[in-house]
Amino acid sequence: MLTLFFVEDLPTQVGQIYEFDNEDAQHAIRVLRMAAGEVFMLADGSGAWSQVKAFAILKRSMQVEVIASGYQEALPTTITVVQAVPKSDRAKEAIELLTEAGVDRIVPWAASRSIGKVSEKFAITAREASKQSRRLRIPEVTDIATTEQICEAIKLSDLAIAFHESADIKLSDCISSHNVANLLIIIGPEGGITPTELDAFKEAGAKVALMGRAILRSAHAGIAAVAAVSALLKVW
Repeated sequence: MLTLFFVEDLPTQVGQIYEFDNEDAQHAIRVLRMAAGEVFMLADGSGAWSQVKAFAILKRSMQVEVIASGYQEALPTTITVVQAVPKSDRAKEAIELLTEAGVDRIVPWAASRSIGKVSEKFAITAREASKQSRRLRIPEVTDIATTEQICEAIKLSDLAIAFHESADIKLSDCISSHNVANLLIIIGPEGGITPTELDAFKEAGAKVALMGRAILRSAHAGIAAVAAVSALLKVW
């Protein structure tokens, strides 16, 4: 699959000459050692893309020609993952894995037992993970949310599922329809979602499900949940 880079001023007209000169361009030149004649992808992060061919490599930029362009429609199900903030490197790992799983929105949650802090670099992590996974749409990473704000989001969703080890309902039993436009998945912290938080989510309309027998790390649970729900909803 062709290497992907993001630009703010995406050229879309076939035959157009474009000066590729952002940090991604410098990475392509210095690290990837791209040469004249190589073909790769540029995208705007919101679905629009162009296939381009390099013909002039400069010190800090390159000139490319657009050889094809198009637009990738969003999937019918918008997936939002509420992720209790893990500590340090595990927070970055969680953002990377959720991006690779294809989520549309990541909401860091200030859970009672969260021990991590939200970083301004989360959005950068999502952008870099999007390039690595060749996804044309960069997920939105929101500001940190409170439990009350999560409850409001639950009410606005078509299906909200909180994963908890105390649940006696399997995930597969929570899916009664494939027509889910707005899906919300809630992943708790390493110490678990508190009974008070869980009751608040239930009262707001969320279902509580068990994710198998093994207890996953908070940073890893999100990608497992997204994969399982996406398969059940036939998003994948």
